[in-house]
Amino acid sequence: MTREVLSWLLDILKGIEEIESFLPTERNFFEFQTDLKTKRAIERNLEIIGEALSRILKVQKDIAISNKEKIIGTRNRIIHGYVRFM
Repeated sequence: MTREVLSWLLDILKGIEEIESFLPTERNFFEFQTDLKTKRAIERNLEIIGEALSRILKVQKDIAISNKEKIIGTRNRIIHGYVRFM
């Protein structure tokens, strides 16, 4: 495993840990939807996780991470898929 891949794996781990630290033990989706700061912080970490995984797959396609396509797809939807209504 290269240093780059290890660095990206650490970015993924840090993103997961940060997401877990932002969420309360008792989770309520409706409260989450109204908590803009937490929502944006989690979205940002999902972007980082998806980007890191995308980079890993470019150099090490056979890495054993489950749901890797779904993770990258979530990142892409967050970054490119927002809809703005006026």
